Amino acid sequence: MFVIRFNVPAFITLALLLVASFAAAGPGEKLYNEFVEKGQLYGDEAWQEYVNELGHRLLAHSRDMGKEYNFFMLDNSGINAFATPDAYIFVNRGLVAFLSSEDELAAVVGHEIGHVVARHARRQKTVNLFGKSVGLLAAIYTGRGELLGVSNAATGAVVSGYGREMELEADRYGAEFLAKAGYNPLSIIDVVQVLKDQELFAKQVANKQPSYHGLFATHPKNDKRLHDAVAYAQSLLPDEVVAPIADFWEMIDGIVYGDGSTSGLVKDTTFYHSGLRMVIEFPKGWSLINSQSSVTGTAPGGDDEAFIILARHEREQDLSPEEFLVDRLQRDDITSGEKVEINGNETFVGEVVNENSDVKLKLIGVLYRGKDAFLFTGQAGPDGDSQAFRTKFIETIQSLRGMTAADAQIANKQRIRVIVAEPDITYAGLAKETSIQHFPEETLRLLNAGHPFGEPRAGNYIKIVK
Repeated sequence: MFVIRFNVPAFITLALLLVASFAAAGPGEKLYNEFVEKGQLYGDEAWQEYVNELGHRLLAHSRDMGKEYNFFMLDNSGINAFATPDAYIFVNRGLVAFLSSEDELAAVVGHEIGHVVARHARRQKTVNLFGKSVGLLAAIYTGRGELLGVSNAATGAVVSGYGREMELEADRYGAEFLAKAGYNPLSIIDVVQVLKDQELFAKQVANKQPSYHGLFATHPKNDKRLHDAVAYAQSLLPDEVVAPIADFWEMIDGIVYGDGSTSGLVKDTTFYHSGLRMVIEFPKGWSLINSQSSVTGTAPGGDDEAFIILARHEREQDLSPEEFLVDRLQRDDITSGEKVEINGNETFVGEVVNENSDVKLKLIGVLYRGKDAFLFTGQAGPDGDSQAFRTKFIETIQSLRGMTAADAQIANKQRIRVIVAEPDITYAGLAKETSIQHFPEETLRLLNAGHPFGEPRAGNYIKIVK
């Protein structure tokens, strides 16, 4: 045991330093820490370095060049990018997938730098609300502010943009940064077109609301003021051509596409769910079947030996896990049980009335994690071992954990692949071979800036999904 003694002045000084240190943590830093904790940064270090170097190249031509900025790529399939007041800029890989050049990526990053340079969060009085990172995290990750009942100005700024005037100001700054760094400021118009295509696709094909923000939501592509800002910026281009940081098409080849948020992914005896950012491991040697509503693990001897079913429900904040079973799920067949804490999560595990003489043991459990209530049910059948099953049941519950960046790489198995278009190739033909499940032909056009009726041109690079 170590004992440390301070005199009073030294202790007070240390306390003040600690308070100052915690107080210095801004909303962007808090969000970054949560993203790291929940494995929501994109796990490819090459992409993180790429986005960071690109951001600092643009920053060198801004009036904030002496200020500390941080640039990151999120493992998020949403079509979005955003900046926090303390200069943390995040770009979703879901947006990057629909871009076609480093210039377009620079247009996105430059626009977000523009928001910070113009102090839009402070001018809109959202800086304090940005600190409510729990609600913001959900809104950012889903693009839906209402998901956790969050509907404040900061969430609106992140999800829906700051309004047309502020977005136009960010465009002006962004166009200037792009041109001075050697990028084509017309790329801002190209990105607007990409995102307007997303809007048309969402409304006309997928029957959904677009979730992107900023200039993408507020500007018509023929906005005269936007075109004037871009035209002015072209006069700032350097005399010499500036080499790109990397080959964008080489970088985009192999990037993760979409996510497994709808029903999750089974690999061996492990279940990954990107939408819930969770992973769970079933007993070794068991087989897993995944459906939209549950995942079932079955012992090698089948149901007669043992099985465990996992399902998710919405947590009831005012109910304990045991009360959740009794009051919410109306279970009146629980004979005994105990409250336990598993990996810091409130949990209840109990036995269920067993009226079938062939079944040796029935168990039920509820684990609270965030807003989720994970329900475990299972039994040891006539060929099973009740004590061994009890151990496996508890171990399965204990294995539930948050998803890491490495897990996300496994869970999201779809990848973008870059090919050279051959003569007579069509998106309809490519759609027959893609792993995209919903609207494959239309989505491939969208990925390649060909929405709604374009076709590949022979010799061009095009993106497919495998």
